[in-house]
Amino acid sequence: TTQDDGRLTADGKSLEYRCWGPPPEASPTLVMLHEGLGSVALWRDFPAQLAAETGMGVVAYSRAGYGTSDPCELPRRLDYQTHEGTQVLGEVLDALGVKQAVLLGHSDGATMAAIYAGSVSDMRVRGLVLIAPHFFTEPEGLAAIRAAGQAYAKDGLKAKLAKYHAHVDAAFYGWHDAWLHPEFADWNVADVIDHWRIPVLAVQGDADPYGTLAQIDEITTRIYSPLETLILRGCGHAPHLEQPALTLESITAFCARLRRLEQADVALG
Repeated sequence: TTQDDGRLTADGKSLEYRCWGPPPEASPTLVMLHEGLGSVALWRDFPAQLAAETGMGVVAYSRAGYGTSDPCELPRRLDYQTHEGTQVLGEVLDALGVKQAVLLGHSDGATMAAIYAGSVSDMRVRGLVLIAPHFFTEPEGLAAIRAAGQAYAKDGLKAKLAKYHAHVDAAFYGWHDAWLHPEFADWNVADVIDHWRIPVLAVQGDADPYGTLAQIDEITTRIYSPLETLILRGCGHAPHLEQPALTLESITAFCARLRRLEQADVALG
């Protein structure tokens, strides 16, 4: 059941958020970071399922420019994912009163969670769940974004997204134009992986048009902390919507193991 809808302020913007399950003082919190065209509402019923299955608190928020949050300035800065991950997310966690967190991000949101965990020293963050993360550009992904631009201009994607975003052109073109900017072709943030010191679960569909398994291979090659991967056959860019049962089961088991580790550490301490 939905416990709380509200607004918080981060980076000078008013952002919408929604909470499910126990409050931060009663339980660790799964903090959900949406994809490049996502919002609180576009997670659909996945946050409620997570709260029910994990027993943890769950919170999702819409970044500036998305959902009913304040608009963002266009064009987006090309390092917008690093800005969100290093400057904005910490303010969101503070505003929500999060005490212990597992960051759960999808696509751009996974990248932002990855950047936060590799750039900011924050003892509240105990684990990472990365669904279809991006660490560098790939020709396949850029082609899929160009195709999305066509669908937005001509094929009804704008009308679909307008139900979920108060500033739909800003939401779409802020994402689309940054990724397709000529200078973005060399974008690469994979060095953040070297700095993770918490357990990670990475989930990827092997038929994702926006990213190949090379993104997961990059984690496997570079990571120093415990890693679990879930590669879903025949799955596209949104495992939590396309193969929800397997995705939910994997995240629930990962969170349960994290909590057992935490309790063991407390007992040893």
